Amino acid sequence: MRHSAFQSIVHRPYPLAKTPWSIAQRWSDLLFAHWPTSATALRPFIPKFLEIDTFKNQAWIGVVPFTLRIRLRGTPVVPRVGAFPEINVRTYVTYQGKPGVWFFSLDATSPLAIWLARWQYALPYYRADIETQTKQSWIQFDSRRRTSETEAAFHGKYRPTSDPFHADAGSLDAWLTERYCLYAMKKDGGIWRTEVHHQPWPLQNAECVLDENSMTAPLGIPLQGKPKLHFSKKIEVVTWLPQRIGDNVW
Repeated sequence: MRHSAFQSIVHRPYPLAKTPWSIAQRWSDLLFAHWPTSATALRPFIPKFLEIDTFKNQAWIGVVPFTLRIRLRGTPVVPRVGAFPEINVRTYVTYQGKPGVWFFSLDATSPLAIWLARWQYALPYYRADIETQTKQSWIQFDSRRRTSETEAAFHGKYRPTSDPFHADAGSLDAWLTERYCLYAMKKDGGIWRTEVHHQPWPLQNAECVLDENSMTAPLGIPLQGKPKLHFSKKIEVVTWLPQRIGDNVW
């Protein structure tokens, strides 16, 4: 049976990978919280091999809490191992016409998933204590990283404030959300790209009350002013195994 993520591919900015996908995911109760920032501030944390992507010459950094369900192709979701809350810190990069996501950090509760993502995808995952609950229309999300050398925490609540919509092509809403690959660097300097596919994001406008947000403190990048917010109730995603595309220039 064809995965529901493939209902349409016409919205993709470039063709699907030719090999079979490897992992299916479901992202639920997701908040995109984005702040404008300086590309100069981001540059020390991103390999020179990759270009920092900007929208009208403006770079952005995002904090994204959500709940994740994940399974290998042909297998069911394993409770606690394959279903857990996560929060990531990200920006956007591009290489050879393929704009994608660059993750500064990903915090989650599943030790096995963290190990797999670090080993297979070279993603900077950290173990965190995370609790989520829904009260009326609000989603409460509380996370604190366990490692003492890179403390980071998020305590707040968020909710949608509009009907669902799809972002207009060329808009900031689309630029911040419609990404179909991610980039990562392994310890040997190799740059890897992981292809991703899903339907266009079903977005809603959102509001958020933040009691604490130190997710970018390890980077030394302050988040100033009010963020641009989007909510998404659910989206089905498939990913491919990462492919090495080059080596970083030091």
